[in-house]
Amino acid sequence: MSIEVGKPAPSFSLVDTERKEVKLSDFKDSNVLLLFFPLAFTSVCVKELCSVRDNIALYNNANAQVLGISVDSPFALAKFKAEQNLNFPLLSDFNKTASTSYHSIYETFLGMNGVGKRSAFVIDKSGTIRYAEVLENAGDLPNFEAINKVLETL
Repeated sequence: MSIEVGKPAPSFSLVDTERKEVKLSDFKDSNVLLLFFPLAFTSVCVKELCSVRDNIALYNNANAQVLGISVDSPFALAKFKAEQNLNFPLLSDFNKTASTSYHSIYETFLGMNGVGKRSAFVIDKSGTIRYAEVLENAGDLPNFEAINKVLETL
């Protein structure tokens, strides 16, 4: 089963890099771009998240809150965020609840169980999924052109 466009987004409650609870419902007045990524400090994750960092005005102009989510600890994510100067929240899904509910988790990845799949979801202000992309190959990047087109329509 997968996340379907037009369906309600699964709720979540995760911890950010400052160890504060963050819920999807905290952003009900904004569109949300959820970016699940496998592991902090890996080359493709750095490329993806730094590209979003460098284009944050695009997402701000679309009234979209970007949230990066991985199964890394909040401590590792804090170091990653600081080193890469990321300008949006990173959330720890250490217990894999959000990754599982968004069907964005590998059973086994590089010999490790329960690593998040690279994926992207656009959620509108009403909490409805407007874009969903789950990538099987961790080396691939989400289709940001398609994501941006969806955000333009919201």
